[in-house]
Amino acid sequence: MASSSSSTSRNYSYNVFASFHGPDVRKTLLSHIREQFTRSGITMFDDQEIVRSATIAPSLTKAIRESRISIVILSKNYASSSWCLNEMVEILECKKAMGHIVMTIFYGVDPSDVRKQTGEFGIAFNETCASKTEEEKQRWRQALNEVSNIAGEDFLRWSNEAKVIKKIARDVSDKLNATPSRDFDGMVGLEPHLREMESLLDFDDDGVKVVAISGPAGIGKTTIARAVHSLHSYRFQLTCFVDNLRVSHPISFDEYGLKLHLQEEFLSNILKQDGIRICHLGVIEERLHDQRVLVILDDVNNIKQLEALAGDISWFGPGSRVVVTTENKDLLHQHGINNTYHVGNSYPHDGFQELALKVTDLCGNLPLGLRVVGSSLRGKKEDEWEDVMKRLESVLDRDIEEVLRVGYESLDENEQTLFLHIAVFFNYENGNLVKTMFADSDLDVKYGLKVLENRSLIELYNKKETINMHRLLQQVGIKAIHKQEPWKRRILIDAPEICDVLELAKGTRFVSGISFDISDIDEVSISPIAFKRMPKLRFLRVYESKEGGNGVIHVPEEMEFPRRLRLLEWKGYPNKYLSPTFHPEYLVKLDMQGSQLEYLWQGTQPLTNLKEIDLQRSFHLKELPDLSNATNLKGLYLSYCQSLVEIPPSCSSLDKLKDLWMDHCTNLQVIPAHMKLAYLKRVSMKGCSRLRHIPFMSTNIRQMDISETAVEDVPASTSICARPMIYSMISCQKLKEITHLPLYVTELDLRKSSVEKIPDCIKDLRLLLKLKISGCRKLTSLPELPSQLMLLSANDCESLEEVASPFHNPNANMSFTNCFRLRQQAIIQQWFCLGSAFLPGRQVPPEFDHRARGCSLTLPQSACTRFKVCLVLLPNNKIKEDRSSLLLCRRVVNGDLANSDDKSFYFNISRCRAEHLFIFPSGLFEEDEGLPDEVHREIVFEFSSKYNDFDVVECGAKFLTDENSYESESDQAATTIASFMGAMNVDPTPIIASLMRYESMMAEQSDERATVQLFIVNVDNQHTTSCCRNISSLVSSVYSRY
Repeated sequence: MASSSSSTSRNYSYNVFASFHGPDVRKTLLSHIREQFTRSGITMFDDQEIVRSATIAPSLTKAIRESRISIVILSKNYASSSWCLNEMVEILECKKAMGHIVMTIFYGVDPSDVRKQTGEFGIAFNETCASKTEEEKQRWRQALNEVSNIAGEDFLRWSNEAKVIKKIARDVSDKLNATPSRDFDGMVGLEPHLREMESLLDFDDDGVKVVAISGPAGIGKTTIARAVHSLHSYRFQLTCFVDNLRVSHPISFDEYGLKLHLQEEFLSNILKQDGIRICHLGVIEERLHDQRVLVILDDVNNIKQLEALAGDISWFGPGSRVVVTTENKDLLHQHGINNTYHVGNSYPHDGFQELALKVTDLCGNLPLGLRVVGSSLRGKKEDEWEDVMKRLESVLDRDIEEVLRVGYESLDENEQTLFLHIAVFFNYENGNLVKTMFADSDLDVKYGLKVLENRSLIELYNKKETINMHRLLQQVGIKAIHKQEPWKRRILIDAPEICDVLELAKGTRFVSGISFDISDIDEVSISPIAFKRMPKLRFLRVYESKEGGNGVIHVPEEMEFPRRLRLLEWKGYPNKYLSPTFHPEYLVKLDMQGSQLEYLWQGTQPLTNLKEIDLQRSFHLKELPDLSNATNLKGLYLSYCQSLVEIPPSCSSLDKLKDLWMDHCTNLQVIPAHMKLAYLKRVSMKGCSRLRHIPFMSTNIRQMDISETAVEDVPASTSICARPMIYSMISCQKLKEITHLPLYVTELDLRKSSVEKIPDCIKDLRLLLKLKISGCRKLTSLPELPSQLMLLSANDCESLEEVASPFHNPNANMSFTNCFRLRQQAIIQQWFCLGSAFLPGRQVPPEFDHRARGCSLTLPQSACTRFKVCLVLLPNNKIKEDRSSLLLCRRVVNGDLANSDDKSFYFNISRCRAEHLFIFPSGLFEEDEGLPDEVHREIVFEFSSKYNDFDVVECGAKFLTDENSYESESDQAATTIASFMGAMNVDPTPIIASLMRYESMMAEQSDERATVQLFIVNVDNQHTTSCCRNISSLVSSVYSRY
């Protein structure tokens, strides 16, 4: 930030400032801390030359503000000094005003004595207060109460002073390394907004909070939200910024489908996995209920968006934050969001020069206007600045759209043309697709996009591929079109005018695009020769912006489309087929969602320009045309084409095809047997209930969904797929047995299928992380599973009796809800090798040698800090199907209630029909925050349900020794490497093979990093040095976690 009070952009003079009582600690504790800090490269302010008195010296105040962290060392006589107390007050004021980091050390005093001013500490405090005013005493009391509640090190609880000093140095180093983003350092006036947001978000609170930012368009809501995301992402396990929510979604979606679509995009974003597909609306909660996440939902304008992406705070783990930006306050009230920051037209008064004040006023105090006008002024001479200022001053109504027009008017004619086409047709489109759209024109799209980006008129996202224009700038474009002379307009957007043009064939040779919103029209009959007088028409878009419109369009069967049409987007096209004279030679994108089409065109057509075909929800479509010449087609979307029976053989050679969606094509029976789709990544045939055979399509598929089909087995050819992939076969009722599986499958979903046996070869799938078999009611046993498996979901497998062992992954999570025939012993005997397990059971197994009835468990003295917990949970009638349960756990060490820890996590008990065992590790409490080094007398755990939807019947625990833990580091590394290499489009097999060859050597190596370098050397020469360097670092980081 530009403001001097920013804690994220300040140039600090010192890392640490210490507040202490000299006689208590200067020659003992403090000297040892200084020595450790020096060894750790931590600079600490030295106050040796400062003479102490009753008030703080200005040099000390300056030192506090120029330090990144303050450590308050509270000793017995700390409160005997008014100097120390005033110093503490100053530190806490800096914490509030600047985000100053404060740490505490309790040296020979009890934190509760500090908080309540009792004991020897209280005596010293009362003596200091004897001659002070009531105001001073109250200020000190509040400061002592606040500082005592800051988590710190209590030396009374440590037996080894050297260890705790090393821990303090490590904690300080960690806080110094956690440097927030500086992306917004140069943005004037942002910091006051961030202070307000940080206050509402309250990052120290472990609860889940939803905070809204509301205000008019262009006021800066998105900028504030982006700054919050950028500056505070480091606090969270997962983060995502969901923008463009206002964009209208395809009419092919009903409400449920829209929510599924939003959740799929959201999960792909936050989990950093392209093309995630889901089958129900509970997946966000299943995936994120135990994760601390930061979610930004930008420009929300529909309650359905909130319901889909932030339906309940229980969806997200403790400490999560959701930020919603919107212009619509009613949405916030409807969704129960009460914490709202209302952004007004104010700005900070400090730091503004005369010109900045003038420009700010002329732009209506709107950041978007400032940014665009500022970009137009960049690099201009002084007289050009004055001309722009005069134009701004002539705008009498100060309307922001007119202010932004300055940026548009500064463009050359070709750049203005590109701007207008983006505003009307190509916002949020792929830049490469737009370049193809203008391939037959004189427009230099590549250069034009660069100019528009430099002028802040568009932004380019996703590796500079996706175009994003702010909708206020879109309005600038629309107004610019309206101001053109009607007979010279290149783009028609006014519905009444378009009706007139199409009915009376009054188009002109200037028209290059028509965007026709039929929401508010009654009826229009298009002339057969409507487009004859528009030879330059390239872009035709017909759509409904409002649901439930009554507009009727009559299209003559013999109507001639423009020959050089490049975009044909006609939602709900009313005819059974396109005109016989239709020529798709120049067509780049065909979007006819929700149409009445039965056929497109006859015969073989030149289709080399065609990149995308979208015919979703064209329920009557019976046949696809010959697409053999569509050699550049990348996307073919046919979902809900319920009359389609066959995919034509011509589709088997679409070399560039990446996406093939055929969901719920309920009559589809035939797909070409031999398909050679080298670039195909995502295939979905979900709900194609008559489809019996799945042909081999590509070795590069990343996601295959054949759920709800009639397939009886997976084709043998899938085993040669060469990329990490997700394979879904949910509710395949005729799937009895699986004989082949893709070697590199990472997630296998067989839920609710009729599979009776899982093949033994599954143990060889070295990349398989998730196996979902819930609802497979005929499955009786599970073979040995891959050692790196992270998740096994086997709920409601009512015939399941045996699960092969051993389990090797200490982070694996397994769920066997309602598997009442399961032989528990196989799971129980391996409990120490699992992360967590959920399975039927009425009592804690004897392996857990510390047991107690009820919800409280006391563990005795032990030098071991790792253990496993087993709970017997009984669901009750307060269970809700649509909500996960929340287990609360309180830990009390040595009876100290004041410093007890409260933790919580979500799990799903909603479908349990009886008592179940829940086994989980002590990792619920992080080891760094865990037990002190001193020998503890006892630990008490108290378990409860947040929603009172289950009872804790019995508790048990077992301390772990090194003999109880086993893990295959090479398997963990192999999984990580494969995912990394897959993302780089490099075959991971040689690297993983090298890693496995040296597995035995790894056990003997004292330096694992040396081993990593060893197997990296043996990688095939085709892999680059930089790639190997990345993998070496990656694997080293994998090893460092174990």
